[in-house]
Amino acid sequence: MLPRPVTMHPRPGTHTLTGATTLGSDPACAGVARQVRETLSRSTGLPLPDAALPGATVALTVDPTLPAEGYRLRVRPDRVTIDGGSPAGAFYGVQTLRQLLPPAVYRRAPVGTGPWTVPCVDIRDEPRFGWRGCMLDVARHFMPVAGVLRFVDLLAAHKLNVLHLHLTDDQGWRVQIRRYPRLTEVGGWREESMVGSRQHERFDGRPHGGFYDQDDIREIVAYAAERFVTVVPEIDLPGHTQAAIAAYPWLGNDPDQPAQVATRWGVSRRVLNVSDETITFFRNVLDEVMDLFPSRHIGIGGDECVKDEWRASAAAQRRLAELGLPDEDGLQGWFVHQFQRHLAANGRVLFGWDEILEGDLPPGATVAAWRGPALAVAAARAGHDVVACWDTAAYLDYRQSAAPDEPIPVGTVLTVADVRAFDPVPPGLPAELRHRILGAQCNLWTEHADSPRTVDYLAFPRLSAFAEAVWSPGSAPPWDGFDRRLADHLRRLDALGVEYRRPGGPLPWQRRPDAAGWPRERADRDAELATLTGNVLPPRPGPAGNDPPRPAPGR
Repeated sequence: MLPRPVTMHPRPGTHTLTGATTLGSDPACAGVARQVRETLSRSTGLPLPDAALPGATVALTVDPTLPAEGYRLRVRPDRVTIDGGSPAGAFYGVQTLRQLLPPAVYRRAPVGTGPWTVPCVDIRDEPRFGWRGCMLDVARHFMPVAGVLRFVDLLAAHKLNVLHLHLTDDQGWRVQIRRYPRLTEVGGWREESMVGSRQHERFDGRPHGGFYDQDDIREIVAYAAERFVTVVPEIDLPGHTQAAIAAYPWLGNDPDQPAQVATRWGVSRRVLNVSDETITFFRNVLDEVMDLFPSRHIGIGGDECVKDEWRASAAAQRRLAELGLPDEDGLQGWFVHQFQRHLAANGRVLFGWDEILEGDLPPGATVAAWRGPALAVAAARAGHDVVACWDTAAYLDYRQSAAPDEPIPVGTVLTVADVRAFDPVPPGLPAELRHRILGAQCNLWTEHADSPRTVDYLAFPRLSAFAEAVWSPGSAPPWDGFDRRLADHLRRLDALGVEYRRPGGPLPWQRRPDAAGWPRERADRDAELATLTGNVLPPRPGPAGNDPPRPAPGR
């Protein structure tokens, strides 16, 4: 099973689902029961009619004495019972029941007649962390709604509960904002895309675009909620905003310098200006975003803001002097704080990458610590909650081996074993700050993933390993037979139609001899991390005014 349950005790016998099997639930689990019937009937052909709880063959109930996302699964020859601490817990119990059935249960139509037999067992389970997520970048390469819904299903099947959607960047704006239609009319497409890593200077000459209208977003959010996945949106600012500046040039620092939606990978030097009008613009944007996404957290990015334009801008320098700030990092901190206050006034929490620490941001944000565990510790000490996602453990766009046929190899080597070894609790974190670690997420940037097939290859089976890292207890190396369990799990991925990377390497059509990458060595990345994290650890950051932009590693 994957992720590994907390406790599992085999019992004598088996239970077989048949045409006589009935399904019952208490009112709280009615939605879960509806999904069970839909998914199991689709693959098994069994009707699973509704029945009252005392006599139902498969029974779903809520037991408030259990942890909210925990569950208890009992399989006996005559009955299956799933008790969850909440409907979410019952849902996760159902995912475990699916794994106990033959892999064909994951298909969308019957491919055989069974038998649909489950071993008798007692399982008691609950997640290690509350935030178990994946960031999907739909800005660099747009993923249509159907692909996002499929990705939600894959997250839910792995008991992950957060989909962080990276909706805007220099290379595209992917969410409709009714008040500002040019954000998608202009910012929603680019003239061409780079082929391979940026230093090779190769382009495909093919326009790329797409965006989600507001009903698309509502569908994604509702579909995810039915599967107990929270969708956290990200509107990146004040950097990574060239698409927005292309749509509304007055948002930039020099309206006389036209911008186009970026066609190059990497970090643009075009950033937002710090005027009141720009702040009002993005407050309005976030108001529409909050109407669409009920999530407690709203992402504002805050990463990789190149400050050259602010240093050269008389208006930015006046604003810096008026506020009595020491430098441009302080100006970014002030800028981000405007949205922290706006979100808080609406009952939301600002969620940003760990660069938001560089401007003395007041406590109360949630920080995605991508540049290493030292940033997680710094964020916790500064009074922020933390989502662990350092790139050397959780960036699924990084290359999966050092073999020459690895497609578009970027970053350091990040194997399935590396991801499974990820511990979101950083070493050196004081015990009294342990509660600040909400959990972890893996991040899937899509500069080099232009289709769902490529997303599959990058994500799986590493995402399966990540699911165990954030769900299962942290002790018990070597992870209680993980390799054997993963081999079994690949049969489920086959049934789901996932084009994962095979253990032996890429299949011929998964290779990209036409697109060169940018592989890096672990020692080089460790040295870079030491430099980057030094910029944000106490007393406060203060990079030199002419420092070059820090590229996102491997991007």
